[in-house]
Amino acid sequence: MYNIIDAHVHTYPESVAERAAINLGNFYNFTVQCTGTYCDLEEQARETGTVGFFLLSVATAARQVEKLNFSTAERVELSRSHGFETIGFAGMHQEYTEITAELDRCLKMGLAGVKIHPDIQGVDIDDPRLFPLYEGLEERRMKLYLHMGDERPEYRFSEPRRLAKILDLFPGLEVIAAHFGGYRAWDEARDYLWGRPRVWYDASSALWDVDACRARQLILGCGIKNVMYGTDYPVMRLDKHLELFMAIDLTEEQRSDILYGNAKRFIAGC
Repeated sequence: MYNIIDAHVHTYPESVAERAAINLGNFYNFTVQCTGTYCDLEEQARETGTVGFFLLSVATAARQVEKLNFSTAERVELSRSHGFETIGFAGMHQEYTEITAELDRCLKMGLAGVKIHPDIQGVDIDDPRLFPLYEGLEERRMKLYLHMGDERPEYRFSEPRRLAKILDLFPGLEVIAAHFGGYRAWDEARDYLWGRPRVWYDASSALWDVDACRARQLILGCGIKNVMYGTDYPVMRLDKHLELFMAIDLTEEQRSDILYGNAKRFIAGC
């Protein structure tokens, strides 16, 4: 069994987890397979050899930011106390006005960076309202985690070309571009992102949508050393997602890098 760091997971308080999972499925028109609670995530992790997580937050309103980030830091500490190699990413909203102070607070709480979900938040990733966030992350050497891509014309907030613009404007910013750089926009990711420095990728919410041959092409194109494994829990059960990954034609070294080694290197730089 491999050691695994799942670099893309979301969990919710038990009181709202069921509703959050249903809303997520409705937004993307698929059925979410898991409950979305940390307890469920940890139980599945122990069955699959998962030894750590990147816990991600999404702020759908400015008023949520501070409470959400405190909650994320608490769950990271809980996960670590249970023996997992876990880091957390704060949420931030484009209408939140105290970005600098909140980034400093997040640093003190041990969070590694900030996650933005442009589609759900309704904001282009190259919207100038987000520029103070990018500048603040760059100055503090914190990381930016972005949901990337969507094929639906009404959800073009995170087109790869927009990320290319951000990378040019903020040359010190380090980014994880989720879903191989663009959920169902992989050709655009190839054209705008492949080969760029300071860009990492995760393999979440993609392997169930492409065959193993296409998945291998995406991994090699993004770069073996730049891709981290991720399930997008609660979207898919950890064991089912791992089966899809193991069907990809990779060497043992390549599998080990993606499942664990690359994420360890990323964590070391946080």
